[in-house]
Amino acid sequence: MKLRALCSFLFGLFLLTSCSSVGFGSKEAEVEIEKNVYTNLPGTNGPILAVKFDDTNYAHPQQGVESADVVFVTQVEAGLTRLMGIYSSNYPELLGPIRSARISDLEILAQFGKVGFLYSGAQSKLRPVIAQSNLVNLSAERNPPSIYFNDPERNAPYAMMVKPNLLLDKKPELDLANSVGWEHGPKSSYAKRLTSAKISWPNAEYGVRWSKSEKRFLLQHNGRENLAFSGVHLGSPMMVIQIIEITPSEYGDKFGGVTPKSHVVGSGAAYLLRNGSVTKVSWSRESATSPTKWLLEDGTPAYFAPGQVWIFLTDQEPEFTYPAKKMAENP
Repeated sequence: MKLRALCSFLFGLFLLTSCSSVGFGSKEAEVEIEKNVYTNLPGTNGPILAVKFDDTNYAHPQQGVESADVVFVTQVEAGLTRLMGIYSSNYPELLGPIRSARISDLEILAQFGKVGFLYSGAQSKLRPVIAQSNLVNLSAERNPPSIYFNDPERNAPYAMMVKPNLLLDKKPELDLANSVGWEHGPKSSYAKRLTSAKISWPNAEYGVRWSKSEKRFLLQHNGRENLAFSGVHLGSPMMVIQIIEITPSEYGDKFGGVTPKSHVVGSGAAYLLRNGSVTKVSWSRESATSPTKWLLEDGTPAYFAPGQVWIFLTDQEPEFTYPAKKMAENP
């Protein structure tokens, strides 16, 4: 009787532990990990902030660019570039150096919806245009030095920093991250292996180099390794070179320089750099509030790879370097 009771106890214990394991496994299988709509990486789809960064040599190293979901590189006066970081899944404590708004920013951002716009200031002629847009003005013109301040370790005008979380604490009415046209999926059969690329503007240049060890493209800025303030080498597995039209606008800077306008509504060619390859595609956008479509030469969608998305807006064709072909062995 004792032996039979012991066997019954052990059998019951086996059933209990087996059921517990199955139940635990089922719960694990039911858990869905939220992914950010822009990067397709694990992360939230929170309120959208757009942040203007200086991108001159004096502004480097920048702080917080590596945490953006999307980074736009745009041309400004004198053929220089500035960055606009889009944040919706991670909001660093400090970002900068921050610079002023430009007319091109409004058309670029219109597709994102109601966005919180962080910048240092704007010329008086542009202010009413910003006010009439769908952007929420979260600039230094409307916020105290406790949020926007000059870093004593930097030289003005390349010193303004911002604490974005203090702006979010004010609970501005912002749209949550939403699709702006690109889809994530497998690499195209049209893709060609790529070693490096050079992207140019009149007075600025970005270099892109594929790193096998890091499995991402690493960036150079004006011939130097592009390092963030944190020491991180800026780069990503996913980059886009979008060929657009750039024309003079009715705006200018205080030194008499004419502000260029980057036209991102319309259509044109682009290059998708992903996972060590490049694919030529076409882009089209019907209106400022419409998403941008990205298509392969056969008319099917051009898929993006997971990762931070860098979009270089330029009117100059990039230069590509491809892996050297292996010499055929003598018969």
